Amino acid sequence: MHRRWVQIGLLFVAVLCSSTAVIMIKGSDENPFLIAAYRLLIACVIIYPLFSREKRNYSQPYGIKQIKLSLLPGLLLGLHFITWNMGVALTPVANASLIVNTTPAVMPFFLWIFFRERVNRIEVFGTFLALTGLMILGLGRVDLNSPDMRGHLLCFISMLFLAAYLALGRKNSGRLPLWLYMWPLYLTAGLFSLICALFFVNPIKTYSLTNILLFLGLAIIPTFGGHTLLNYSMKNFRGQVVSVANLGQIIFSALLGYLIFAEIPSPQFYLTAVFILSGVIIILIHGYRQK
Repeated sequence: MHRRWVQIGLLFVAVLCSSTAVIMIKGSDENPFLIAAYRLLIACVIIYPLFSREKRNYSQPYGIKQIKLSLLPGLLLGLHFITWNMGVALTPVANASLIVNTTPAVMPFFLWIFFRERVNRIEVFGTFLALTGLMILGLGRVDLNSPDMRGHLLCFISMLFLAAYLALGRKNSGRLPLWLYMWPLYLTAGLFSLICALFFVNPIKTYSLTNILLFLGLAIIPTFGGHTLLNYSMKNFRGQVVSVANLGQIIFSALLGYLIFAEIPSPQFYLTAVFILSGVIIILIHGYRQK
């Protein structure tokens, strides 16, 4: 029972940390490719000592075969961050958070492709409640005819990359200790983002202190604290559990927007919060999977 609540608590922390990303990305005026590259490469530096220690203590062979498990998820994560940064720049925070967190709608598809994992009835019910909340918020906040439709589309594409990346994490991360999986993954995503950036901007330039601090914040909080714990949670929960729990980002992001930017949520937000939290609680209580 104690282990169960510890795992739920870590998933809660992962969602909370991940929800800060949209605020920091919105506060940066840097190239979206560079934002993705630097948050990932700085995260690599932060977790390298953990990776090195785990590699020394790993009793089995660790080489190209094991590193390959991180390559495709790394590319997907890089694509998610790039498209996410571009979408956030063109879309209001509430819309971006809403769209990118619709992963439960497509997560079962990717879980079936990568893992042949079916969604049970409790997860279907919890997902239905959460997505009902998204629809309520969407009807009030997303204008499909607005000029920022390109931003909406980029956020939707980013959501697809995120769902595929998390689904692969469900399949691959369980084959290796956490840091042996995450460090090559972040390195792959960071280098991929940096290489893409070279086609659009010269990374060798002067950066403002604000952007440097935002790079550090993105690396430490939503990347190291958020994505690492999300991948860890994929090893301890069914994939749809993590996907639906991650919808909590919408609520946390709105709260942070109010505290930092004094943005007052719309009336639809509160009803949305009830549906999303109900779906999350139901799935967390009934969907926990012991290793």
